[in-house]
Amino acid sequence: MKIIKRNGSEENFDMSKIVNAVTKANNASDKIELNNEQIEDIADYIEYRCGKMNRAVSVEEIQDMVENQIMSKGAFEVARRYVKYRYNRSLIRKANTTDDRILTLLECNNEEVIQENSNKDPVVNSVQRDYMAGEVSRDITKRLLLPQDIVDADKEGIIHFHDSDYFAQHMHNCDLVNLEDMLQNGTVISETLIEKPHSFSTACNIATQIIAQVASNQYGGQSISLSHLAPFVQVSREKIRCEVLEEMSLLSFKPSEEQLAEIVERRLHSEIEKGVQTMQYQVITLMTTNGQAPFLSIFMYLNEAKNPQEKKDLALIIEEMLRQRYQGVKNEAGVWITPAFPKLIYVLEDDNIEEGSEYFYLTELAAKCTARRMVPDYISEKMMLELKVDRNGNGNCYPCMGCRSFLTPYVDENGKPKYYGRFNQGVVTINLVDVALSSRGDMDSFWKIFDERLELCYRALMCRHERLKGTLSDAAPILWQYGAIARLGKGEPIDKLLYGGYSTISLGYAGLYECVKFMTGKSHTDEEAKPFALSVMQHMNDACKKWKEKENMDFSLYGTPLESTTYKFSKCLQKRFGIIKGVTDKNYITNSYHVHVTEEIDAFTKLKFESEFQRLSPGGAVSYVEVPNMQDNIPAVIKIMKFIYNNIMYAELNTKSDYCQNCGYDGEIMAVEDDGKLVWECPNCKNRNQDTINVARRTCGYIGTQFWNQGRTQEIKERVLHL
Repeated sequence: MKIIKRNGSEENFDMSKIVNAVTKANNASDKIELNNEQIEDIADYIEYRCGKMNRAVSVEEIQDMVENQIMSKGAFEVARRYVKYRYNRSLIRKANTTDDRILTLLECNNEEVIQENSNKDPVVNSVQRDYMAGEVSRDITKRLLLPQDIVDADKEGIIHFHDSDYFAQHMHNCDLVNLEDMLQNGTVISETLIEKPHSFSTACNIATQIIAQVASNQYGGQSISLSHLAPFVQVSREKIRCEVLEEMSLLSFKPSEEQLAEIVERRLHSEIEKGVQTMQYQVITLMTTNGQAPFLSIFMYLNEAKNPQEKKDLALIIEEMLRQRYQGVKNEAGVWITPAFPKLIYVLEDDNIEEGSEYFYLTELAAKCTARRMVPDYISEKMMLELKVDRNGNGNCYPCMGCRSFLTPYVDENGKPKYYGRFNQGVVTINLVDVALSSRGDMDSFWKIFDERLELCYRALMCRHERLKGTLSDAAPILWQYGAIARLGKGEPIDKLLYGGYSTISLGYAGLYECVKFMTGKSHTDEEAKPFALSVMQHMNDACKKWKEKENMDFSLYGTPLESTTYKFSKCLQKRFGIIKGVTDKNYITNSYHVHVTEEIDAFTKLKFESEFQRLSPGGAVSYVEVPNMQDNIPAVIKIMKFIYNNIMYAELNTKSDYCQNCGYDGEIMAVEDDGKLVWECPNCKNRNQDTINVARRTCGYIGTQFWNQGRTQEIKERVLHL
């Protein structure tokens, strides 16, 4: 059984330390209130309680238990001395709040940091530098930049103030990169002018440099569209045609138009292959300043093309992108595995969804790729046009920013819809489970506490906004001056981009299932409980609408992708309210509006049910279905894709894509318990060396490949199949 020390490192539970601490407090005066047997009873009970919690317990939780047990024995003077000792020790620790944690992360024994991000390797120097800077930023944020009640609420798991390790800097969350502007009109990278590229391959190379620069100047996800690269296929086609004619002239040979076209298209296909390969490998191998590959999503939407030829060229790029992702990338052992990035998003539309339609062959290829590599994910053009209607009354289809954060419809001063070049200011998440438990099941109390917590979230979001307000464009030239988001002048504040709906700011939410379960006794999939669940969602939307009118800012409801936070919230709930069956008895809480991972429900029912909640989550949401190995059943994958097209805006299929370097096993690798801790084990050779196991799982929209904290690992382990 493990305990988590204050610096984040783990060690084995040692009952003798409890005995020694209580004995010292007991012997600190002439009046002995506890005998040795009572002290042993206290330690035995705490060991029992910790064992029942089925997770690593923090030192603070153990000390709380010790206090309660001393009090239960009637030893009030001993309890007073014990509390005083804890208080004095806390004062000493407050003298420096960062050194100890930094030292443990440098020595790679801080379990909290090691498992904080499933796509960061904490032993790498660049990652450690980012974590060191993050600890300093987090410390400054808590001590100097945020109001104390917001800091306390975050610590207690009442809310989550996202990305506090970046808050000290004037940085924002997600971007929808205006790659079209940067490629067509040129940009500047590291004070070097980059002009409009003269070939498709050059455009791909420049795109990867832009992606890296953007990732180093914000902390969230970013998305680009392949339609912005499509015009350069024609540029290359014309360039190659001239080159071929020159070569043929040197050979004194005049090819027919058919021969010329065939040669040009062959060379063009070769260039497209190289360009896509450049993007795939550079994105995977790039290391940004925060110590990881860019959290990039690539949007594949045929109807975004501006003319018929461009649409055909876009289809060529999409086809190559899918083929290369289907193949995967080689790991250090030379085995083809599933890469985490870039995330691919394929739009299902009228000319690719039915057999016999012009681009159905791309949909079949996408289905094969999903069955093997978990991507692409799918946006339904049909459903998005219904949900994303601008003030002109027109529906719009556009990518999310990263894994799930969606902009709300926006029309510029010329009356045209605008999405590329927009961004999200940041997120604060409300813990809905805590609202329910704090109300003790009383509905009147629930809505009262709910409003109080929403007001707290509003003030926390305004802190994020105020931190960005006044930021000069010089802080991130690639974003604000050279086209990724805007073309502001040097020294110009970014303030005008924060208002009027140009950017969004997100109220996140988590644990709707557990909230409804506690308040009604039923899952929100139950017809009797569902109206309450929908009313909770509507209440948060109403709050966002009120704040939007007050501040002239686009507050938007966002289905939070809990990764490490799911474990944090769970621990805080257990500490505040104890173990409540079906509510706090897991080491995780449910992401956003999702059906609980253990609930038996078929794929089609799940998607249809969650579509109602996705409508009420305009700032971002994604649904998924958990499926077995589907590589030999592509028609079933296509059936799900067609259902997505007709029923839900944005969804994905979760398959398994694992590999054991020890024995070559390439089936599903399982999480097993080892000394009270979940670890990954190859079912073939029983290998538990996490350094020689490749596990890829969908974590929060993105694929994670570096392993997860104990809460997320338990959640992954307990997922049931929906097909």
